[in-house]
Amino acid sequence: MLELLVCALFTIVPDYLYRRYGQGKRIGKEITLYSVWFELRWGIITCFMLTVGLITVIFYNHPSTTSATIFFRSVPIVPEINGRVAQVHVGYSQAVEKGAPIFTLDSSTQQAAAESARRKIAEADAALVVAKADILADEGKIQEAKSALQQALDELETKRELRQRNSGTVAEREIERLENLATGREAAVLSATAAKDAAQAKISTLLPAERASAEAALAQAEAELQKTVIRAGFSGRVEQFTLRAGDIVNPFMRPAGTIIPAEAGRVGLQAGFGQIEAQVIKVGMVAEATCISKPWTVIPMVVTGVQEFIAAGQVRSGEQLIDAQQVVRPGTILTYLEPLHPGGLDGVTPGSSCIANAYSSNHDVIAAKDTGTFRRIVLHAVDAVGLVHALLLRIQAQVLPIKTLVLSGH
Repeated sequence: MLELLVCALFTIVPDYLYRRYGQGKRIGKEITLYSVWFELRWGIITCFMLTVGLITVIFYNHPSTTSATIFFRSVPIVPEINGRVAQVHVGYSQAVEKGAPIFTLDSSTQQAAAESARRKIAEADAALVVAKADILADEGKIQEAKSALQQALDELETKRELRQRNSGTVAEREIERLENLATGREAAVLSATAAKDAAQAKISTLLPAERASAEAALAQAEAELQKTVIRAGFSGRVEQFTLRAGDIVNPFMRPAGTIIPAEAGRVGLQAGFGQIEAQVIKVGMVAEATCISKPWTVIPMVVTGVQEFIAAGQVRSGEQLIDAQQVVRPGTILTYLEPLHPGGLDGVTPGSSCIANAYSSNHDVIAAKDTGTFRRIVLHAVDAVGLVHALLLRIQAQVLPIKTLVLSGH
């Protein structure tokens, strides 16, 4: 409508002024409802053609969309283990800081496992003390066995000397008995030494390995115990949290609730422009938006990203072939917009529906030395008509609350 009024100022109004003052025709006399088409036909036709051309130039070079939303990310609250809820630390809707507990599961099984691991560590330490005492005892046995062996050897040597001096003094049977006694006591020394080596190996290898295994079991038990306290991984807000003490939580069945990051929906908005504007939407374009949750406000923005794919055309592998007729609604060019100034989205509720305009700029082409004069004039005109779209957005920002509250049957 605004384009029509603007075009009428340059077509119908000059035609009427010529008819009125050039030909002396007056409204209500020569120019009536029945003769207005014949009298102002040149102005009306020119106005229609100019309006169509102006609308085409504006909407192509300065695209607009009502499919703009401030999307935000929600993260499910899922525990790592199954269990029964023992305590809930937050309410239905509450802000939480990073690391704050959300709810606690029953930890009796994990505490028992941790206590068992601690007792195994204490058992390994006690076995180490006992093994050290056994080494002392084995050293005593070794010394005792060596003394007995030395005594047997000395007695054997004495008997042999006596037998060499006088063969009738010591019987052969006695020599054999002493030799067997020395051999036995030598074996006792070897046995005591082996027992000591076994105890030392137990102290240096077996018991440390058992203690390390018990410590690993304790660490695992404590890790499992920590999993019973579900904490916030980041600062945000818990919403619609209905979990209560006594509920069974299973991470494979359903999440326990939802937490929304604090920065979610505070960075920018996403707008879906028509496919015909794919060649126009570029990163760096200046844009504007107005949102329902913050009426009568136009937010300056800038295009920071353009998705290179249209979501309506995505295909998932399956057993059925895709028919193009299944895509009933054409997809849009998803564009990412961020506020031009810090805090531009303050007061805008995440998830709010918005209206967005993007304005193309041909300044670099106009400033180029190889650009012709006629093309510069045309590009200046294209950039200038963006003012019409900016004016339309401001009118929409003023009318949007009335349209929502009054005309939509609120």
